[in-house]
Amino acid sequence: MCGRARLSSDVSEIRLVFSIPPHRPTPNFPPSWNVAPTDSLPVVRHDTKAGERSLGLLRWGLVPFWAKDLNVGFANINAKAEGIETKPSFREAFQRRRCLVPADGFYEWKPGDPAKQPYLIARPDGAPFAFAGLWERWSPPPARMPALTITRRSMRPPDPTAIICS
Repeated sequence: MCGRARLSSDVSEIRLVFSIPPHRPTPNFPPSWNVAPTDSLPVVRHDTKAGERSLGLLRWGLVPFWAKDLNVGFANINAKAEGIETKPSFREAFQRRRCLVPADGFYEWKPGDPAKQPYLIARPDGAPFAFAGLWERWSPPPARMPALTITRRSMRPPDPTAIICS
């Protein structure tokens, strides 16, 4: 996942796929075929007090609690799973604040002439899936703003022509 996603699934399908109890509040989010960093995304978190999953909205771009500026979040839209537990930006969230980020597709780009060409990666049946995510609470005085990053595992393409983000 390199920086754009698609979430066109209906909220009722997302609630069903991710086992969100019917009595939990549902955030209002429109379908989008081009979700970008700094946009709000639905996330599935475990509500420890209630002992069940919840669905909420978070801003895409993790801002560590110790950061002085919100702009740090743009550098933290994705995180490689390898070594994430030791990176200062992600270490605290990795230990305590994990989530699922529903999507039904994401885009990879192939270099082209004159411009890069986006390719949609999605399940053949179009059903939603989830990215692993980390979230953090960042507070510029006086507000508190939850934000997230999407984790991914580095992988080698199965063949040299495959389009995989590294």
